Amino acid sequence: MNLRQKVISDEKYITLETTPPKLPTFNGVLDKIKKTEAYKFVDGFSTTDSPLSQMKYNSIIAAFKLQQKFNLPVIATMSMRDRNKIALQSDLLGANDLDVVNILALTGDPAKMSDQPNSKSVLEGNSNLLLQIIRGFNNGIDYSGREFKIKPKNITAFAVSNSYAKNFATIEKKIFNKAKNCATAIITQPVYDIDIAKQLLDIKRSVRREFSDERANFQIVLGFFPITNLKTAQFLSSHVPGIYVPDSWIEALIKAHNISKDEEYKVGLELSRNLFQNLLKIHPKIHIMTANKFEIVKELF
Repeated sequence: MNLRQKVISDEKYITLETTPPKLPTFNGVLDKIKKTEAYKFVDGFSTTDSPLSQMKYNSIIAAFKLQQKFNLPVIATMSMRDRNKIALQSDLLGANDLDVVNILALTGDPAKMSDQPNSKSVLEGNSNLLLQIIRGFNNGIDYSGREFKIKPKNITAFAVSNSYAKNFATIEKKIFNKAKNCATAIITQPVYDIDIAKQLLDIKRSVRREFSDERANFQIVLGFFPITNLKTAQFLSSHVPGIYVPDSWIEALIKAHNISKDEEYKVGLELSRNLFQNLLKIHPKIHIMTANKFEIVKELF
């Protein structure tokens, strides 16, 4: 069963995000995954593409190396921020040759956040443009409508969504547009509330009813970022749009923080583990994000 088949099936599907470093090698990440045995708990990985516009090792090559090392499928992120239509298609062709055929389409963080002076965003379109390009590739044509002499291997497209909004209709509209453009699965921002997870699943069911073809099989994958300290909880709650952290989590972590760092970690991990296990019960499709702290993965199971 390939990655696409597994994500749209009723089976458990767990992926783990990796962030390539600002180094000329990806081996340190590979070694850490092996040492922590995180690979034993997941069905696949993802590689990020210079998040926060901070220059990093290439996501496609990182995905290739992960697949080679652990024999598990990897989703390579491609950001619209850094590529025009020519570069997007060129990278897709190269990735295809390396069997990196799971692609996460991302608009990308603004270039003004970059660590590289005077960087500018390309942004010929948002992530829906890349989804359209991938749809063309899967039908054997490039964006201009010209047929490839050799049809590319089928690409499984992924997209992203906020996990929270005051008006969830805005989330539903964006998810619909991405499903319309043939995203096989949409990975949400981290979820910290079971009721919010249920609302996202209701949106999935509602959007699915809009399609009568294979797009009706699109899946929601719940994002999950374990919180083990007060600082992270407050940052996510106050500074990251599209994420909701319950007040009860903040209060529990404040109380633990005033006791000791060990107590803070213990309380945060318990809250995170309990939520993770409850999410698995209602929807066993989860994408784990750990900021490369892979040792926490086994603590969740």
